Amino acid sequence: MNEKKEMMADMVKNLALLLMEKNRKLTMEQALSFVFNSDTYQKVMNEEAAFYYQSPKYVFAFLEEELLTGKVG
Repeated sequence: MNEKKEMMADMVKNLALLLMEKNRKLTMEQALSFVFNSDTYQKVMNEEAAFYYQSPKYVFAFLEEELLTGKVG
C-alpha cells in the first residue's frame, strides 16, 4: 500500500473512531458505514482534495456537518 492510500485508510478509521466517541451506541461497523456512505469520504479519497492530509478532527467537522444537515460544508 502506498503512503497516500495508507493515509486515506487511517483517516477513515479515525473518522469512524471519532463517530463512536461522539455516539457510544455505534458499533465500528455502523460508524464505518456512515463514513463510507458520506460525501466527506469521497473528499478523503480524492487525491486532489487532499483531505487525508488534514487533521482527523478537522475532517470530522465536515462529516459531522454533513450528518446533521445532509450537506458538506
